[in-house]
Amino acid sequence: MHRIAVEGKEVAAKELVRAGVEEEVAELIKEDFLPAELTVDLDELLEKQIEEAYVEDIIVMQGRGEEGEVKLGDIEIEVNKSEIPEKIKEELKTKLRAVRLKLSREKLAGILNEVVEKYEKAKVKPREAVGIVAAQSIGEPGTQMTLRTFHYAGVGAIYITLGLPRIIEIVDARKKPSTPAMKIKLAEEYASDRRKAEGLAMEIEETYIRNIGKIEASTEDMCVWVSLKEKELERRHIEREEVEEKIKGTGMASLVEVMEDGKLRIHVKNNLYHELLRLEEKVSSTLVKGIEGIRRVIVRRGSDGEYMLYTEGSALKKVMKIEGIDFSRSTTNNIAEIAEVLGIEAARNAIIEEMMSTLEEQGLDVDARHVTLIADAMTMDGEVKQIGRHGLAGEKASVLSRAAFEVTVDNLLEAAIHGETDELKGVTENVIVGQPIRLGTGAIELVARR
Repeated sequence: MHRIAVEGKEVAAKELVRAGVEEEVAELIKEDFLPAELTVDLDELLEKQIEEAYVEDIIVMQGRGEEGEVKLGDIEIEVNKSEIPEKIKEELKTKLRAVRLKLSREKLAGILNEVVEKYEKAKVKPREAVGIVAAQSIGEPGTQMTLRTFHYAGVGAIYITLGLPRIIEIVDARKKPSTPAMKIKLAEEYASDRRKAEGLAMEIEETYIRNIGKIEASTEDMCVWVSLKEKELERRHIEREEVEEKIKGTGMASLVEVMEDGKLRIHVKNNLYHELLRLEEKVSSTLVKGIEGIRRVIVRRGSDGEYMLYTEGSALKKVMKIEGIDFSRSTTNNIAEIAEVLGIEAARNAIIEEMMSTLEEQGLDVDARHVTLIADAMTMDGEVKQIGRHGLAGEKASVLSRAAFEVTVDNLLEAAIHGETDELKGVTENVIVGQPIRLGTGAIELVARR
């Protein structure tokens, strides 16, 4: 066994020399590499924890066939040397690889220096008032937003609230948005077949008896008559028997009569006019099929060729149980629902995503870090809280800060009753009493010796 290993290393040394590595270097690295390892991709080699001197030799070998002054290995090594976060490194490598043939070593060094410089400038200085900056950065462009609703691109029938009203909805942590909507992605077999996608849409869209039939209350025989529309039944994939079962399931089983012409006759228990009207309303609002709350579903083909569903109305918990839906890729604009079904981290990401997409739709460029800070503040206690007197502003430790926001007298009176004290640590309370805020230059205290 030992002899085979030794022979393998000798072969490795010869292979390395044949590939263009100096004999001395080949002797050094033969312990660590076998010829088979030299056939792997460059990325895989670089991911191995290898000493830099060895890496450069292997990269020389791997890059012999590459055109251009800068090799792929040069990009890897130079980017890895720079002191920037891993995520930025990966993005930078991808972009530099795409333009590698146009790069020189001087250009590569210049790009890296500029990226590092900009990253250092983008860092927040210690004790900077990030909350104030975030508020200004969102508040100022927010005044330029238009007050309007907008429809999904390519889906003219479903409107969603955008602009300033949508931003207000998000920061107020409204339980129900004014225009709840979902984008539902489908499983593979449904995403490629329009008929299956439309069938699934009909499974989800709420269907009441009033949508598929004509309902009339007759005072002559004190009965409610239901005439079902055949075309609607066919379009929504509903059988007559299903409708009859649903009506009987509402506690009217003994009172339902199927006539020869197909009409349904429902008797009133006691011949009272208001009972007749109540029965008419009850029959009209009986759910036959679909999910309550999803008023409309439209099938559209996306840019990737997949069919997907756009809904007017949202019911995340109920939709996830339906076969044929790819729940991991489906989204809703109802943040409270996301928090309930998927948890607080998902709600935080939804706040960021919704606010950024709303700002971008209006053509406003706001740094994502400001929005992230707001999302963090709204969700840091494990539930989605509004930025207002019933949320973050109303829960501040400072009495003066709470009083400055809203209902001044009530806050001061409540604080006086409980004997609260104010440490004057925040911005608002220090401005009120006329002393420097304890942030930025005000955070530093100088002590002079006599």
